[in-house]
Amino acid sequence: MINQEKLEQLEAIYLDSGSHEEFAKGACAMELASWLADEPFSDYPACVCPVLAAFSRSWNDGLSDDRRHILKPFIPRMIGTAGDGNIERRAWMSLDWLIRVNAWAFLELAGLSEHAAKLRALPEIKCHADLEASALIRAAARAAAWAAAGAAAGAAAEAAAEAAAGAAAEA
Repeated sequence: MINQEKLEQLEAIYLDSGSHEEFAKGACAMELASWLADEPFSDYPACVCPVLAAFSRSWNDGLSDDRRHILKPFIPRMIGTAGDGNIERRAWMSLDWLIRVNAWAFLELAGLSEHAAKLRALPEIKCHADLEASALIRAAARAAAWAAAGAAAGAAAEAAAEAAAGAAAEA
């Protein structure tokens, strides 16, 4: 399923962000997967599990240009995962990562360290029942929403005050 001649070229290829019209104009991780599998050039390769492909597109575009190369070893490993019966398991793993690994960092940035610590300490989320059982997730989401709303309101009030002060100074 993997074109071995192309695989030998993988290390020399620059991974780019975003989608591209053709290989000569650049390639993201999933476009490289389609190219390695001799599929039509696309960032939605038919040979890769849709969950892995979505996660990879997001990760690819979220990494800096100098770090994106870390994805290269994973690209060949994803080829052939479409239809292998693991899509639901991968979806729960992705959600678990988003909640227990990624979301807490945003809570920390918002000054919600207590909620962040509780998210990090949650047991692995493997199914709908695990998700429903977690009042912590709902509490953290509410706290983050209030923090974001408070920050937005504060920024809006500051902007309005600056505008009013500027108008008063001009008068």
